[in-house]
Amino acid sequence: MQTHEPGVADETVRPRQSLDYHALNAMLNLYDAEGHLQLDKDREAARQYFLQHVNQNTVFFHTLEEKLGYLIEEGYYERAVLEQYDFAFVSALFDQAYAVKFRFQSFLGAFKYYTSYTLKTFDGKRYLERFEDRVCMVALNLARGDERLARQLADEILHGRFQPATPTFLNCGKQQRGELVSCFLLRIEDNMESIGRAINSALQLSKRGGGVAFLLSNIREAGAPIKRIENQSSGIIPIMKLLEDAFSYANQLGARQGAGAVYLNAHHPDILRFLDTKRENADEKIRIKTLSLGVVIPDITFELAKRNEAMYLFSPYDVERIYGVPFGDISVTEKYQEMVDDGRIRKTKINARELFQAIAELQFESGYPYILFEDTANRANPVAGRINMSNLCSEILQVNSPTEYHDDLGYRRIGEDISCNLGSLNIAKMMDSPDFAASVETAIRGLTAVSEMSDIRSVPSIAEANQRSHAIGLGQMNLHGYLAREHIHYGSEEGLDFTNLYFYTVTFHALRASNRLAIERGTAFAGFEKSQYASGEYFDKYTEQAWAPRTEKVRGLFEHSGIEIPTQADWRALKESVMAHGLFNRNLQAIPPTGSISYINNATSSIHPVVSKVEIRKEGKLGRVYYPAPFLDDANQEYYRDAYEIGPEKIIDTYAEATQHVDQGLSLTLYFRDSATTRDINRAQIYAWRKGIKTIYYVRLRQSALEGTEVEGCVSCTL
Repeated sequence: MQTHEPGVADETVRPRQSLDYHALNAMLNLYDAEGHLQLDKDREAARQYFLQHVNQNTVFFHTLEEKLGYLIEEGYYERAVLEQYDFAFVSALFDQAYAVKFRFQSFLGAFKYYTSYTLKTFDGKRYLERFEDRVCMVALNLARGDERLARQLADEILHGRFQPATPTFLNCGKQQRGELVSCFLLRIEDNMESIGRAINSALQLSKRGGGVAFLLSNIREAGAPIKRIENQSSGIIPIMKLLEDAFSYANQLGARQGAGAVYLNAHHPDILRFLDTKRENADEKIRIKTLSLGVVIPDITFELAKRNEAMYLFSPYDVERIYGVPFGDISVTEKYQEMVDDGRIRKTKINARELFQAIAELQFESGYPYILFEDTANRANPVAGRINMSNLCSEILQVNSPTEYHDDLGYRRIGEDISCNLGSLNIAKMMDSPDFAASVETAIRGLTAVSEMSDIRSVPSIAEANQRSHAIGLGQMNLHGYLAREHIHYGSEEGLDFTNLYFYTVTFHALRASNRLAIERGTAFAGFEKSQYASGEYFDKYTEQAWAPRTEKVRGLFEHSGIEIPTQADWRALKESVMAHGLFNRNLQAIPPTGSISYINNATSSIHPVVSKVEIRKEGKLGRVYYPAPFLDDANQEYYRDAYEIGPEKIIDTYAEATQHVDQGLSLTLYFRDSATTRDINRAQIYAWRKGIKTIYYVRLRQSALEGTEVEGCVSCTL
């Protein structure tokens, strides 16, 4: 039975005889007689998907009142969300949404939405929502009774300027739902109570749909003493095995395996064993199949490799005993020579260059490990505390603190762990925004609501930090799509100029929005007084020099869009207000590897270049599905050189322009042609480190004509 509601009339007419939508989509990958891509076939596939599948599988309601009443009574919608508003307002919001006449711009966008996001009947066979319905429920849920904010959120999402991350967009307003966030970072301390709690946290967060990263750097190495008895510790690998089993067990009713990552400092004595767990020929006793690996590399490691010197690995047990703080909270670069000279700290030596070679070999084989350039991240960190790990997608960089336990695993002191409250702006649509500043502010307010509505009580350290920090991660997507639309090559002088000025402008408005929240709420994030925001130091780079377009092309883009680039005077006024009133959010920006939300927004993923003009994806039983790059046409194909052609240096250059304005991380994948060697990977790592990159996500090598045309999103949140 078809739905008959305002704004969908042209999608609900009687189906005419036509090719199957899947066949039409496949024709996208075939050239016509004149040698042109048949882009119109994909748009026709999207229309036929509605006519041949969606409409006939959608539950019919006569009125909105009937529909909402049914969904509440039958346990689909959360009554409390709608009861915050008068029905007249709710009705007006739905009318506003349908009046936009939203249309999916690609078949894959429509398919992804109806497969992964929309509300279905409990048997999973019929649809209960259109895209507009989902948007309205998200807006109503996040606005929490604020009618103005609800209208603003609905408008931003429907026009594609702002998109909440998958867990938020999927779950808002539903009675049977998961958490609004699904990415977490937790420390493990060097004691059995903390290890036990970590296993429990892996189970609890995986049950709720979360992906979890753990810091292992504080765990004593294999062979370290326990209660002064030598050679007793088993090191980190048994803990990795326990975590992997926990993630496998908590598989969300068989729907999806839990997702986990573990981070280890490069100067931990178990570092080579850690890397060996992912090798193709690893012994089954140590093989790690599903956990992601991340290595935390301080500056000193690069310096030792540059000088071709041995590097010392330090016992975390001894370091904590001598310094009184866990190994992960020590700056290895600052304390390196001091620890080398301290005879009380056990240490072993390996060749620094051989470590980098081992990392490159493993990345060649598996794409792992992720890399966190620890000192770079901490130099850029404006708040008090230390960054010592990242998440499953390597874009979250926040400070943490240890939790202490009683013998019965009760809490002696609750520390701070991390949750990811994410959503992304669509760069192309933002440059078309009628009010750029208002769009950024609405996104900040929406993500702040996600933070405030997330209370992960099963892991108190997550709940504690979230309540104190209100940390969010405003992301970006569609950089390559926008550049190609404007006939700018990715990584070119104009491309770098635009990236710099766009992120510069977003940063100003994000900070201003958070400052307004602090003024409205009468409070700043916990620890604000110790931050570079409070001292004013953070703002120096913006107040002491003018930031302006370096190219006429970029100057024209901002002028044409009517977007005013903040001046030094603007920054001085903002600095004064922030120092006086604070910021509500401890962290504001993080650039994740957007996946599914890119497709429904007709956007290129994150700020990466495309992997192909026409992407090939495998979508379950449907098989191969083709996705054309946004705005692709005969006139701009040359601007869609793929990531493997562009190569790592231009990608790193682009990310470096954005990095200088983003307080957290940017999920950066490096792409190499099939002729690349481990030496090329090492060169790219060194280049990234020198350019101020904070993290590296995957390393990808093109290995065949087809490989590389499929984009893999974040394994935990599928942003």
